Amino acid sequence: MCAKKNPIQNKPTIVIMGSLNFDLIATVSRFPNPGESLIGREFYTSSGGKGGNQAVAASRLGAETFMVGRVGDDNFGAEMLESLHLYGVNTSGVTVEPECQSGIAHITIDESGENKIVIVPGANARCNESEVEQANLRLRSADALLLQLELPLELSMKAAIEAKNLGKTVVFDPAPAQILPSDAYANIDYLIPNETEASVLAGFPVKDAVTAVNAAVLLRSKGVGTVIIKMGDQGVSYATDGDKGHLPGFRVKVVDTVAAGDAFNGAFSVAIAEGKPFRNAVTWAMAAGALAVTKRGAHPSMPSREDVERLILEQHR
Repeated sequence: MCAKKNPIQNKPTIVIMGSLNFDLIATVSRFPNPGESLIGREFYTSSGGKGGNQAVAASRLGAETFMVGRVGDDNFGAEMLESLHLYGVNTSGVTVEPECQSGIAHITIDESGENKIVIVPGANARCNESEVEQANLRLRSADALLLQLELPLELSMKAAIEAKNLGKTVVFDPAPAQILPSDAYANIDYLIPNETEASVLAGFPVKDAVTAVNAAVLLRSKGVGTVIIKMGDQGVSYATDGDKGHLPGFRVKVVDTVAAGDAFNGAFSVAIAEGKPFRNAVTWAMAAGALAVTKRGAHPSMPSREDVERLILEQHR
């Protein structure tokens, strides 16, 4: 069961339009070479999908959270809906697609905690204009819209435009990596890629703090309000209005890195919606991402508000 949330003033409302995937996870000592069969160590399952993960992250951290997306009419879909309910996510915007399989993610994790993921979209690929309408309906009384790229790009961009027209904050996770059209950037308040996605968007390798800051500055010049590049335990690099730089990350023991970026994005969205100063919001998000790698799975690894605040306090003593 999820931990009881602390009451917070001005409780934010976040709408997430995105993917819902059931995770099939295998752990191995190392990744297999092409054509090689390898004996794994452990297998387990978890409800996931970038959209679902971010919805759970935001809910666990105190936001009223609305999920918009699709699952199939199979056992995986039913289990994902049950998990979202368990963590307090409103699923009235989730459609159960008849005679369709739910999306799945086939995930392999090596002994260092790094992962390789194959996604089969399933019901997620059936999302259409109705999801944009569902998101728009809920945005009228919300603070922010959180988007990713596991749904068709054109749908995410339409939802972003609708949100901007309503004066809402748009947080965009450009994953899986793909080139964005030039007119997309102006509809994004916060663009939050990791190093791989930033490399694709910027057109050059992002591998350290210097190249990450350069990429953030370049991407911001395309019309984004703020760019934050997630770099795991290295922290984040950013470019925002009148400021750019790098903030160090938290050091924790890694179990698996599945959904760490989703924990970051969900936490950052809540922090910004609550009115936290930018650097405080980033620190809060980094703490959430760090805590997510200390537990296995996706939904179960999303940290509570109390855990995030405790980690920040411990590491800043």
